[in-house]
Amino acid sequence: MSIESAADLTGMKAISEVVALTLRQMREYAKPGITTKELDEYGFSILQQYKAKPAPKLMYNFPGYTCISLNQEVAHGIPSDQVVLREGDLVNIDVSAELNGFFADNGGSFVLGQDHRHLNPLVQASQAILRKAISQIKGGVRIAEVGRLIETEARKAGYKVIRNLVGHGVGRSLHEAPSEIPNYYDPSNRMRFKKNSVIAIETFISDKSTMAYEKGDGWTLLGNKGGYVAQHEHTVLITDSAPVILTEANLIY
Repeated sequence: MSIESAADLTGMKAISEVVALTLRQMREYAKPGITTKELDEYGFSILQQYKAKPAPKLMYNFPGYTCISLNQEVAHGIPSDQVVLREGDLVNIDVSAELNGFFADNGGSFVLGQDHRHLNPLVQASQAILRKAISQIKGGVRIAEVGRLIETEARKAGYKVIRNLVGHGVGRSLHEAPSEIPNYYDPSNRMRFKKNSVIAIETFISDKSTMAYEKGDGWTLLGNKGGYVAQHEHTVLITDSAPVILTEANLIY
């Protein structure tokens, strides 16, 4: 969406803070022995405190309030009372919600407890690449150039990107124009970031896979070549200088 009034900015700041705090508190609440459904319901309880509605359920009738993906799941994992968090799990939590007609989206991956699979370098690369990508975004910059940066930085770190998962515009709906902000360079994409618009920019950094596919439950995505994927996402307001990270309260970096 385009921020056209003080009310628009107030609305986006409010919902962005809600989803950011929810993500941060869910990450802090996660511990070995609880189920992903317990973690999801905890997140929902926080959203309820702010009278926010979980966007996955509101928009798509997703079978959970948040998306929680573990280990080799790339995204859109379904919270379950049969899935128990364990020491060393790679956990991804994606929280999006609506409040007073405004939507915001954020997510982050982390290793739970002891990193016995040595996945923290992957997580840290995803965080660092997102930070660098955001620093380059301003009105007039080509979307393709930010994709080039993400892909280039991933390669420098020894990783790949998931090419069919993308960032997107956000604001009055969960997904808006620009509909695709890829993690790779697409020379045919001539679109540019627009000042005063709001986007959800995200990284999908992988150690093996380059594409994601749905595993058969209608939602959960896996990598085409296995391995692990770290994702981090912020809702950002574009300006003609430094962007404003609306979800900075999640403390993902």
